[in-house]
Amino acid sequence: MSNPCILCVAITGSLPTKANNPAVPIIVSEQIESAHEAFEAGASICHAHVRNDDQTPSSDPEKFAALKEGLEKHCPGMVIQFSTGGRSGAGKTRGGMLPLQPDMASLSVGSNNFPTRVYENPPDLVDWLAGEMRTHHITPEVEAFDLSHILQAIRLHQEGALYGKLYVQFVMGVKNAMPADKEVFDLYVDLVKRRAPKANWCAAGIGANQLIVNEWAIAAGGHTRTGLEDNVRLDRQTLAPSNAALIRRAAELCDKYERPVATWQQAREILDVPLRG
Repeated sequence: MSNPCILCVAITGSLPTKANNPAVPIIVSEQIESAHEAFEAGASICHAHVRNDDQTPSSDPEKFAALKEGLEKHCPGMVIQFSTGGRSGAGKTRGGMLPLQPDMASLSVGSNNFPTRVYENPPDLVDWLAGEMRTHHITPEVEAFDLSHILQAIRLHQEGALYGKLYVQFVMGVKNAMPADKEVFDLYVDLVKRRAPKANWCAAGIGANQLIVNEWAIAAGGHTRTGLEDNVRLDRQTLAPSNAALIRRAAELCDKYERPVATWQQAREILDVPLRG
């Protein structure tokens, strides 16, 4: 019972809408309420996107500012992680919220195929986003959709391009990217342990892969992400009633493998992300 598991809740994302599941939080007040429920259920990181009122993706810094203020008030201590993902904007607009100084921000360090498009992360944009994170003392969560992204993250961290402690998330199950494959997952874990032994890692499964990837990560001693961004269902017949319900399901897996759910204090210690004074 000495290896706490950090549970990250991805509350909204860029794709799910209320037509997919009415519980998807869209406006900032809904996001704050949903994150608060997940926080109380055991989530210590909130991975956050923002949306326009018509549910389309946004990179509006004002919306991020309102969300950050609400999370700090209603989820005190929770690690706030903003998305710089490519579905929410183009070029440097993807990092327009970084001067708000969230604790963490997602960072994709390479390009790959998505279901209907190429997810473009050219080296100059990666360097700029990483530089903005260094400037504002923001720890990146590297979202790895491919083996090359893990190797690139390790190299960038060794060269001092990434602020803080290295944290890599394996994203598995995106169509046309890396599938949820146990042999590949095991390779990822072994690679990070050997080449970046001081790094932390987590894993996220997309859609129907969410639960199995949660279990792989928890069983292997890593951390994991769940939430309505990645999966709107509990099973094929049942919509997830909330982000908190998905966090509670992951917490049950932690019990199964005799791992305590990390408190926000433990998560900050593990990730070396102190509260800003």
